[in-house]
Amino acid sequence: MTQDELDGSVGYVLKRAQAALRAAMDAALREHGLTTPQYVCLERLDQRPGLSNAELARNAFVSRQSMNVVLRGLEEGGLVERPARAPHGRALPVRLTAEGRERLRRAHADVFEIERRMVGVLGPERVDPLRADLTRIAEDLGG
Repeated sequence: MTQDELDGSVGYVLKRAQAALRAAMDAALREHGLTTPQYVCLERLDQRPGLSNAELARNAFVSRQSMNVVLRGLEEGGLVERPARAPHGRALPVRLTAEGRERLRRAHADVFEIERRMVGVLGPERVDPLRADLTRIAEDLGG
């Protein structure tokens, strides 16, 4: 594949945009003492308290082992809590603490600004079609 073919590849351009988004989020979240996977974890727990490690891993696009590390850091930082024993089965439901909720609130404003910048270059009439197209692509590829 030539450089021109690579630069014109939709997959390459999509990965380039994803890498730029991740770098921007990492930089913004660093100011809040969070990583991007930690932020995603806090967001999901705010929306659905009690998710398990496996469910959080799927939502954050990381392995269960990596999510264990993410959760351990959040727990040590006082941002989430898990019971010592599972109420049923083996899954330990995770919940945000008050500090976790507050840290998420502060970080969310910066992440929202990145999202606003990202879609701002498109114009409002192109955002919904882009979201729909990307969703169809992900579903077709099994994601």
